[in-house]
Amino acid sequence: MEFKKKLTALVIPMTLQNFMYALVPIADAVMLVNLNQDAMSAVSLASQVMFVFNLFVYAVFAGTNMFAAQYMGKGDTRAVEKVLGYSLRLIVPCAIAFFCCAFFFPEGVMRIYTSEEAIIPHGIRYLRIAAFSYLLMGISETFSSILTNTGLVKYCTAINVCMVLLNIVLNATFIYGLGPAPAMGSAGAALATVIAEALALISILIVSYAKCPAKFRIKNCFNTEWEYRHKFSTYVSPYLANQLIWGVAFTIVSVIIGHLESDAVAANSIAVVVKDLVSCFCYALGAGGAIMVGNELGAGRLDTAKKYGDILCKLTVVSGIVLGLLVACLSSVIAYNVNLTDTAAEYLRVMLLMCSYYILGRSINSTVISGIFAAGGDTKFGLICDALTMWGFIIPAGALAAFVFKWPVLVVYFILNLDEMVKVPAVFIHYRKYRWLKNLVSEE
Repeated sequence: MEFKKKLTALVIPMTLQNFMYALVPIADAVMLVNLNQDAMSAVSLASQVMFVFNLFVYAVFAGTNMFAAQYMGKGDTRAVEKVLGYSLRLIVPCAIAFFCCAFFFPEGVMRIYTSEEAIIPHGIRYLRIAAFSYLLMGISETFSSILTNTGLVKYCTAINVCMVLLNIVLNATFIYGLGPAPAMGSAGAALATVIAEALALISILIVSYAKCPAKFRIKNCFNTEWEYRHKFSTYVSPYLANQLIWGVAFTIVSVIIGHLESDAVAANSIAVVVKDLVSCFCYALGAGGAIMVGNELGAGRLDTAKKYGDILCKLTVVSGIVLGLLVACLSSVIAYNVNLTDTAAEYLRVMLLMCSYYILGRSINSTVISGIFAAGGDTKFGLICDALTMWGFIIPAGALAAFVFKWPVLVVYFILNLDEMVKVPAVFIHYRKYRWLKNLVSEE
């Protein structure tokens, strides 16, 4: 009963939060495809820059959550403050670097993802404005991570729900030029995101100052003698390497699809959104489970942490099967109701059927690798697993299928979506070794 109560208090608001986030690209796709299919495809590809940026952000957040959860289990809020300061010290320079790439070199960035000349100009207009959102999002998500770990997840959810609703309203306003606003097309989608992120950051900072027991202290951002830095780097470095290896590979997957044909790009743009939307619960289960397991590990209750991990493994399999079947059942409905060419719509229908097995694997891996393993500092397994899966199989096989053997689009797509399921057997074998049952803060 206690497990269920704790998990529900975390997962429900996190699921809502993830769901609302997933609605933003849906709103972008729906609004832009009604104007121009190329504009929709451009924004989908340009958004891969945010995806790559998030690889760095989520690696730092993994460390933030890992230590914040265990320190909160131990009851040490001063240490959580140091975690916040050090996380910001890592995130801000990264955000500045991505801002510079997107703002000053948008055409070069777009040409990495596609050679379609009709798509690139839309992406350039989007990136130059969206670049500012990287700075805002990096800071706000760092504070949100601390708020979530200190029991204030409901405030984060409320702020993010309001931010997303505002983003959707502003999308319509600036994309179509409603009222006095000019019609900006793809650039309007970017402007809406920047405004919404700015207001979200202000709100997060207010809540953090007023409610959070772990306060922001600027000295923690510059404390080079911080005793936790080495330990933070020890556990986060493999996770960051894992994120980069997987993320670059995932980006190459997008590049492979982006160089097939425009109908494949358009269909994949919708398929990605659908996968992310139905995976909201999976991500929330993993994040909530990581906090719960981390709290127990930090408090020294290893038996309870093991029990929680076993329950989470069962839940993630069930949720993955249910969500996969949901996507399969809705595939024809979704393909029929989006404004794509006949070829792109047929691609989309079959892609969504293939997504059903992908979502099961994603559910398991996001909860076990990114949640349970990371909670106890077991980050090297994910690095090895993704390196072998993505670079040893998926990328070579997908590239050969697409560019050497010239196989049909859907055959290439099938191969490129095998990565999550391939990892599952190894994940459960490693889980049973229980190397993740580790208290990282017991000596302090």
